[in-house]
Formats: sequence, structure tokens, C-alpha cells
Amino acid sequence: MSNARAARPTRRGILAAGGALGLGTVLAACGDDDAGSNGSESSANASAKSGPWTFKDDRGTTVKLDKIPANIVAFTGVGAALYDYGIQVKGVFGPTKTTAGKADVQAGDMDITKVEILGNVWDEFNVEKYAALAPDVLISTMFDNAGTLWYVPEASKDKIAGLAPSVAVSVYDRQLTAPLERMWELAESLGADMTAAAVTDAKKKFEDAAARLRAAAKAKPDIKVMAGSASDALFYVSGTNLSVDLEYFKALGVNFVEPPESAKKQGGGWYESLSWENVDKYPADIIMMDDRSSTIQPSAITKATWKKLPAVKAGQVIARSPEPILSYDKCVPLLENLAEALEKAKKVS
Repeated sequence: MSNARAARPTRRGILAAGGALGLGTVLAACGDDDAGSNGSESSANASAKSGPWTFKDDRGTTVKLDKIPANIVAFTGVGAALYDYGIQVKGVFGPTKTTAGKADVQAGDMDITKVEILGNVWDEFNVEKYAALAPDVLISTMFDNAGTLWYVPEASKDKIAGLAPSVAVSVYDRQLTAPLERMWELAESLGADMTAAAVTDAKKKFEDAAARLRAAAKAKPDIKVMAGSASDALFYVSGTNLSVDLEYFKALGVNFVEPPESAKKQGGGWYESLSWENVDKYPADIIMMDDRSSTIQPSAITKATWKKLPAVKAGQVIARSPEPILSYDKCVPLLENLAEALEKAKKVS
């Protein structure tokens, strides 16, 4: 896979490079561990942006600072989510800039010229630049239950952890609404105005879009949806288990193709790898394709077996964001696009 940097590909590297999902493993816990219940514990006066600041993350780690963090460094998608809530991060790591110099899909609406890009690809993180930012906190997502952070290189994780405490928002084996709520709590603790019209309107639109998707799925129960991702050598079919978006869509009633657990073993339980000759293994009426820049997009797939798929021939292929930007604003289109596809879909499988 194109972005896997290690000499011997690891499951993390393969998944980051395309797979059927993005997953993670990385940074060691930092801060004061607290075995209490999950949830935000902010003693900050968010509106006044005064201290002290306390936040308990999804590892059960409580970070305590004298004041609300000002110098925030975050995984690109996290930075994009916080931006939607009015919080500007100082630095980012992860897919931020395309080879054409434009903002990556995971950068959302951030002005990427106004952030220090510490790493743009897998296993890249400039520790010297990170230290120069005098970071107050590092924030990322977490794609496992081992307390590790996404896109922080294994080789430099200890140096990075020594420079600032970290906060993790889990996107592992839960529905999309859970990390959305956690990012909301985190943004609020950082001083975001969660009563702003843009914020409350986005949340209402998300709720409306969820209702629309539920209705569309109920009206078309026989339409099979397949979540896929493409590399030059392989096609990956995601199961719904473990993925925040697919678990949520399934809960709303969407009928997904489900590879058996035995077929997903090489993908760590996330996906099944298929040769392009076997890309027609699972009948599907709609195909959702991984939109990340590390994967081959549908318009660039030249495989004859792909072009023969009924869903492809019918034009029933839509984008999927396996690493959704965790703001309500950015998740609304994910629901609306799938709802619209279901509403218009014809049974072709």
C-alpha cells in the first residue's frame, strides 16, 4: 500500500495506507490516569478562556493544565473538527496537503497555510517543529482499545509524549454519535461557543439527516450497500463492525454487505481483501468508496472487473469517509449522500 512506510508492513500501516478503513495504534498515555467514569471534566471557564483546564479522555486519562490550552497540535481531522467549532490549532499531523498542494479531504475547511504541518503522510512527524510550537496539548483519535493515538510514529512516540500531554477521542467500535458528542465536549472545554447559530444549526441538520437516512433505509430494505476501498493490487470490503460510520448507518437500518469474520482476519477484523478478479464476490446495489487521498478513487479505477459490476454500470457509486471529521457540520453530508443514494437506487444485484 502506498503510504505504508515500515520495511515490514504492519496492520496499522496497511490500514492507514488504504485498506477499507483507517485504524490506529500509537502514542502512550500521558497525564494523570483516572479510573473513574468516562466523560469531560472541565473546570475551565470556557467563555472567558481562563484556567485551570481539566479533561478526561477516552483512555481514562485526565489531563490537567493551569489554563485552557492555546497551543494545540492535533491530527488533521481533529484540527478540522475543532475549526468548525471555532478553535484554531497551531499544528497538525496526518494527511493535510495533496500532491497538488491543495487541502486534503481530511483537512475540511481549515486554511492549511495557517497551520504548521508536522507530517503529511504515514510515519512522518517532525519532532523539532513540534517542540518549537511549545505545545500545550496534542489531540488525536484512537482506533483501538489499547490507549494509543492515530498517526503518531512508533519510533518517536516517546519523544512526542514527553513534550506535552495528549488527549484521545475514540473512534473504535462505537457509533458515530459517540465521538461526535465527545468532540463537542472537548471543543466546549477549549472555549468554543456551542450556542452559536452555526453550531446548533449543524447539529439540527445532522438529526434531520439521520431521520432521512432511517426513512430511506426502511423504504428500501432490499438494497445492499457495500463499503469498499481500492489499491492497485487489491479491493477491500469493510464489515460494519468496529467502524463508527458504518455501525451508525447499520443502526439506522442500512442493509450492508457483511464479509464473514473468518474472511476479515487478515484485516484485523475490519475488512476482507479481494483480488480484482474476485471483486464481484459480493452482490451490491450501492458501493461506497473510500474518499481518502491514499486510496484510488472510482474515476481512476481501470480494472475491467470493476467496470462490469452492476452498481458501477448503474452509476450507483458514492463516496465514503472512513475517517469522518468529527463535527456535526461535516457529518451531515455523509448521512444525506447515503440517504439520497438509497432513495434513488434501483435493485441491480
